[in-house]
Amino acid sequence: MTTPIYKDTTASISARIDDLLGQMTLEEKAGQLTQYFHFGVPEMAADFDIDALPPEHRAFLDQPAAVETALEQGKVGSILFVTDANLILRLQKIAIEKTRLGIPLLFGFDVIHGFRTILPAPIALAASWNPDLIERAQTVAAREARAVGIHWTFAPMIDIARDPRWGRIVEGPGEDPVLGAAVAAAQVRGFQGDLGADRVLAGPKHLAGYGAARGGRDYDDAEVSDSELRNVYLPPFRAAIDAGAANVMSAYMDLNGVPASANRWLMTEVLREEMGFEGFVVSDANAVRSLETQHFAQDLTDAAVSALEAGLDMEMAISDAAFSRLPGAVAEGRIDVSVLDTAVRRVLEAKFRLGLFERPYADSSAANDVLDSVEHREIAQIAAEQSFVLLKNADHALPLSIERLGTVAVIGQLADSQRDMLGPWVFNHDTAETVTILNGLRSRLGTETVVHAPGAGILERKFPSAFDQSDPTITSTPDGWDDDAEIERAVAAASAADVAVVVVGQRQNQAGEGASTSTLDLPGRQQEQLERITATGTPVILVVISGRPLDLRWADENVSAILQAWYPGTRGGDAIAATLLGETSPAGRLPFTWPRHVGQVPLIHSHLRTFAPQDQSTRYFEEESTPLFPFGHGLSYATFEYSGLRVDRDTVTVGDTALVSVDVRNVSECSADDVTQLYIHQRHGASSRPIRELKGFKRITLGPGEQCTVTFPVGPDQLRYWSAATRSDTQDATAIDIGIGPSSNTALDITLTTTPAHIR
Repeated sequence: MTTPIYKDTTASISARIDDLLGQMTLEEKAGQLTQYFHFGVPEMAADFDIDALPPEHRAFLDQPAAVETALEQGKVGSILFVTDANLILRLQKIAIEKTRLGIPLLFGFDVIHGFRTILPAPIALAASWNPDLIERAQTVAAREARAVGIHWTFAPMIDIARDPRWGRIVEGPGEDPVLGAAVAAAQVRGFQGDLGADRVLAGPKHLAGYGAARGGRDYDDAEVSDSELRNVYLPPFRAAIDAGAANVMSAYMDLNGVPASANRWLMTEVLREEMGFEGFVVSDANAVRSLETQHFAQDLTDAAVSALEAGLDMEMAISDAAFSRLPGAVAEGRIDVSVLDTAVRRVLEAKFRLGLFERPYADSSAANDVLDSVEHREIAQIAAEQSFVLLKNADHALPLSIERLGTVAVIGQLADSQRDMLGPWVFNHDTAETVTILNGLRSRLGTETVVHAPGAGILERKFPSAFDQSDPTITSTPDGWDDDAEIERAVAAASAADVAVVVVGQRQNQAGEGASTSTLDLPGRQQEQLERITATGTPVILVVISGRPLDLRWADENVSAILQAWYPGTRGGDAIAATLLGETSPAGRLPFTWPRHVGQVPLIHSHLRTFAPQDQSTRYFEEESTPLFPFGHGLSYATFEYSGLRVDRDTVTVGDTALVSVDVRNVSECSADDVTQLYIHQRHGASSRPIRELKGFKRITLGPGEQCTVTFPVGPDQLRYWSAATRSDTQDATAIDIGIGPSSNTALDITLTTTPAHIR
């Protein structure tokens, strides 16, 4: 029997796809474009009466069987949300051995910041300002996911977020397109690499503007100008594509009145024709079906046709996929089969590139060795240490001196919450191995030295998180918790101690998808408790656990030191303890502007000068309209001096590049990292430009007394922008003010003039 070309490993991928496409029915083609959730088969007693359940509960229990039936019929091309290696193996064998053509499945999962080893939350990774570290960290996530048979992650999330009320700010790179682009590319390289046996497809999301949802409310529509879309929200996607991303996920919401999952301009003209993307585009969960809900599509057939014609290649669905109606739409002449074939070709190419036709099965016997890797846990701790941002350190309150420490009071429920250390968007975690802040300090200082009082309860969500229902490790304040009594105990413990490490913030389910908020206040009575502890006179070190900025105005004025620790992951407690005790110096920098109050948002560093710029700080009559902490801010245990800012030429023609340099010296007695940041401002041109724009950065390590020179290019890549006046990418002949320093407050002390290029 002759081997089909599509199974011939010596044939080109293109030839193999041509052969396979020629043998597929319309139903099988639509199946390759369909991805279903598989929620697993729950264990039930033999006498359990499933028919007695309400219809929606019965449908949930029936869903896995329905998916497997469709799989056997060749109507499923991908499955998501399966993490058990044995179940993945069983489902893959159905696809290979029980379907007519034996096309392997793609298994996808939300490997956002770790699989078994949980890394710091993505916003924390961005705060490291270290692309090499981020790449290394996401390589760990990829190895662990691929070990159990997962081929594809729905990450990185690279939505620029400028409204911290939006819950998914925790998943992204922050507010800035240059930092965001660097983080996006690093994550793609880490996840995907060369698509070897220990890597997964990267799926940057959500195209595009999802982070601009009105009022910071998840899923609400977004109205984004062409200028802001192209200059702010799209650059991370371009960087991810340039790094080789094989997949892109479309967004849920309407962008400027057109749902993103059926937006041809966005997915075809911009993504493919302008950016050169050659991979496949998948919808977010049920987003194609939602086209009918959003009153864009007439019915589910119209939704499927609209999405496919716009450039969407695969539908992610829970059940009854809209794309199952595509064969009928082709038969009725509503869409040409060539459009279907183009999408199928893109999906099949990803499967061939992954080598799934040759190696469809993971070696489940080796999975535990990968998942239990000590090296992976060590990388997680390094990543956490590099992400912490020291917001304040009055009178060198940190690091704490072990030799001079007596009793340390550790206050707060978050101080000993394993689940909350991990943050949101983790589903295969092992909380038993998670190190809390309390455990990290006790392992270094001893249980007798470190006392703990959980103190005030953390106010629960008014509207529960849908993710909590499937998470048995969820942590919450116990029923009947006596706040008054527990606050008294916390105050007493702090009063009797030499120093109080007060841990405040939000639980992990108060960040992430479906976790937008109308306030940045500390939940519950944490603020009251902090004020009472501070009033005892015991020095207070504040550790903040969150994925967004919180209202720290009072704390900034009254406590000794503030460390923003994010959701630091599996080894977060060890990393925090190491930082507080000076084993490592913090060097994270804020990836967003930290507002004083929720009423200021959105507040960004790269705003325009506008009318009356001299009054910028007094726009509100009762409060400064300036940040509490600026973008790029972060302190260190070391002291760095910047000197000798210079440019290698005063004038360049448009299109040429100048080099800007600065000398950085560590003038302290400890080795530490610094993050050197380049900012510019264009004085005039076709459009008004932001008062301050980040255009380059580098994380450096200097020992005591060491000095290095940091150099950045300033040329077309840094100076080109999209102008609403010219309706195109533009570089002006103008004057560019330049500064290099430790935050966006850096002075712009030198000027580079760009002159018109010679016309030939």
